[in-house]
Amino acid sequence: MDFLLHHGVTVFGQWISIAELAGQVFALAVVFLAQRRTLWTWPVQVGATVLLFSVYASAHLGGLAGRQVAILLISLYGWWAWNRRTDPVYGVVVRKGRWTERAVMLGAFGLGTVAMALTLQALDASWAPWPDAAIFVGTLVAFAAQGVGLVEFWGVWLVVDAIGVPLQISSGLYFSAAIYLVFAALVVHGWVTWNRSARTAVSGEKAVAAAR
Repeated sequence: MDFLLHHGVTVFGQWISIAELAGQVFALAVVFLAQRRTLWTWPVQVGATVLLFSVYASAHLGGLAGRQVAILLISLYGWWAWNRRTDPVYGVVVRKGRWTERAVMLGAFGLGTVAMALTLQALDASWAPWPDAAIFVGTLVAFAAQGVGLVEFWGVWLVVDAIGVPLQISSGLYFSAAIYLVFAALVVHGWVTWNRSARTAVSGEKAVAAAR
């Protein structure tokens, strides 16, 4: 991994390590694959977490590094969950969350961010504990919601992107910041795609129910 961290390329005057380049490309591919609800989303995500853990740890961003470990565990769960939720017609079944589920997501995001930020401060594990914590917790909430097929996970990703771009720039990770902007565009498209799929699945269920 040291080789990947200390060797890289220069793009528009900005040096990018191989680990950061490959990790962010993998992460970008994950968003693309998630739009299409393919099971390949999860093994590619595993590869991204390994690479980005080393990148963020070397940049002294404890929250962003730590979240890669959590993402790895959630990715394994998501892989298992999507295998169980595959429909022969609609693929991986997605739906809009209930109000109680949305409230749980919002509460977990808010309370989790406070707890994580205080922890990072106490451990001196990050120079920017609050945005670092928000990205950490937001990512976990988003992946957990994605694992159970909730359309709202795309909205959480938009919040994470909005926080992540300035943090990445302040950390000197300009390539990662640019990738976050691309993420935002893909997230909007993914949100529209999943909403359409959710409506189609509901319509299909209603048609089946009416035919009985």
